[in-house]
Amino acid sequence: MSADQMSIGEMLAATVPMARTLNLQFLETTPERAVVSLPDQGEYHNHVGGPHAGAMFTLGESASGAIVLAAFGDQLSRAVPLAVSAEISYKKLAMGAVTATATLGRPAAEVVAQLDAGERPEFPVTIAIQRADGAVTGEMTVVWTLRPNG
Repeated sequence: MSADQMSIGEMLAATVPMARTLNLQFLETTPERAVVSLPDQGEYHNHVGGPHAGAMFTLGESASGAIVLAAFGDQLSRAVPLAVSAEISYKKLAMGAVTATATLGRPAAEVVAQLDAGERPEFPVTIAIQRADGAVTGEMTVVWTLRPNG
């Protein structure tokens, strides 16, 4: 399967070993929203039997990467997406499978306009991590940039 035929989730799983290791499931990847699930796996539990904080961080960062690729994949020939910074808050105990939902913090057209102007745009992606019962167990923000090639 070529990169053009791969879904964003398949591409991330193929190119980012940690996404494969955690068996992340890419449920939705559009320029408006990305939804990624971390199955309940005992080998990635913490001391209280829920998903480890590091696994939840990777889940959130992967969801942010999925929306960045969905929104800016057509810019990859001229810019490389890179995470600049990340912050996470753990709000409630997470147990079982958890799902991360990512949304862009700025309109994609604004970001591309900055790139067109020769600038290196930065933009936030916000992520909510939820248990199966809908409770938000974590909130995360990843700031991304599109670094122009050359």
